[in-house]
Amino acid sequence: MRLVISPAKKMVAEDSLPSVTTPRFASDAQALTSLLRSLPAEKLQRLWRTSDALTARCLATLEAWEPAGPASPPALLAYQGIQYARMAPAVMTQRQLDYLQDHLRILSGLYGLLRPFDGVCPYRLEMGAKFSEPLCVVGQGAPVCNLYQYWGDRLAWALVQEGTDVLVNVASEEYAKAACSGSGTSELLADAGVQVVTCLFGTEKGGRWLQRATAAKETRGTFVRWCAEHEVCEVGELSGFEEAGYRLDEERSQAGSHRLVFSRLPQE
Repeated sequence: MRLVISPAKKMVAEDSLPSVTTPRFASDAQALTSLLRSLPAEKLQRLWRTSDALTARCLATLEAWEPAGPASPPALLAYQGIQYARMAPAVMTQRQLDYLQDHLRILSGLYGLLRPFDGVCPYRLEMGAKFSEPLCVVGQGAPVCNLYQYWGDRLAWALVQEGTDVLVNVASEEYAKAACSGSGTSELLADAGVQVVTCLFGTEKGGRWLQRATAAKETRGTFVRWCAEHEVCEVGELSGFEEAGYRLDEERSQAGSHRLVFSRLPQE
């Protein structure tokens, strides 16, 4: 079983724990970085959708980017978003961290697919980013207009090659599309005999079910931590998640466990 999650925009360049593994698609990260460095600042600002001040910081980050080395922070600790704060890897036991290295994969616009202890360097490149014109990436045949075209089905294939029979999708739609929910990737996984289980977290209010971005990010992190604490390895164990007021919503969950919906009542 593999769990897949989204990255975070906020990153740190240093951490007390060194990385121990190299990203599978490290050469792609270098090629994409070279492409970004070839673009003028105004095109990068449109690609990043950033303010002038944030663009200046992102340009400095791009200039400082270098291939991951032994001193690079591991991805699990480099990402600093809400989801990762709730996961709290810095206070996990070694056994829990080992579980995540084996079972957790982080989707990335730049690095493609990361293990928790793959070394990374801070960057800004969202999976949903669109180029203003078709661009050629070194090593890529035809020009591409976006990262979905660039990665194609390679991330799904990488997961298949790991030998997993179940893929637990805990990523946002933007990132899941690149690995397990897009038309091409979902068909590839199905043909390979990989079951995809999508987990959704929301609130029921007035008969309506709502998934709010911030709350969903928080709960995804809590969910991954819960999986590590309980060493979850089977689909049937996922329904036991009952944290932060969430529990399995059997009525909204899809038959056959292809979609697990966890709901909580709104706080008064």
